[in-house]
Amino acid sequence: MTEQFDGIEVTTGTTPTHTVIWLHGLGADGNDFVPVVDELEKRAIDNCRFVFPHAPMRAVTINGGMSMRAWYDITSLDFDQREQDAAGTAESKELVESLINRENTRGISTDKIVLAGFSQGGAIALHTALRLPDQLAGVMALSTYLPMADTLAAERHPANQQTPIFMAHGSHDEVIALRYAQASKETLEKHNYNVGWKTYPMGHSLSMEEIIDIAGWLKTLL
Repeated sequence: MTEQFDGIEVTTGTTPTHTVIWLHGLGADGNDFVPVVDELEKRAIDNCRFVFPHAPMRAVTINGGMSMRAWYDITSLDFDQREQDAAGTAESKELVESLINRENTRGISTDKIVLAGFSQGGAIALHTALRLPDQLAGVMALSTYLPMADTLAAERHPANQQTPIFMAHGSHDEVIALRYAQASKETLEKHNYNVGWKTYPMGHSLSMEEIIDIAGWLKTLL
């Protein structure tokens, strides 16, 4: 395990042929999902580099303006009323694109890269992937929703029209209600994206059952 940039990297096997760029949720950092790699490796996810970047520090309105690691600002948990942080979302999209370019220079082509994320990180993974001009191997969006959905039709790129998207959500999620994730899934399906969907009896978290499903999904891509 090494810190070669602003984040954490873990590699399974000896020679990585694929990369998973995995974005954490609000207030966490790149360490948050590092333990999951051990579970994935037990399930034969080999020769894969996992890149866990730290989000930038920024003031977050719902936390009293406190500065913390966040991919964008959140003004309210009321998804129906709140104003979205377009500038912060665009900034994080550029950061993810730079990580993809970094992997390209290390010999991993974009079509062998999976964009993944949890909560805020999953929102940025979806937002970036659908606008990316190069095809990805897949997109994994956990306990999250589709941000900036009203600009998708105008901004989306056909490169990832057929890219597999795995969405998973807790049926008892107390942070991002299940209905918001379902609405995002329906929006993606309306635009003819290839969406796989799973729910689990849990809150805003990750379960072992979900990790097993993630491993199975990654095997089909890697």
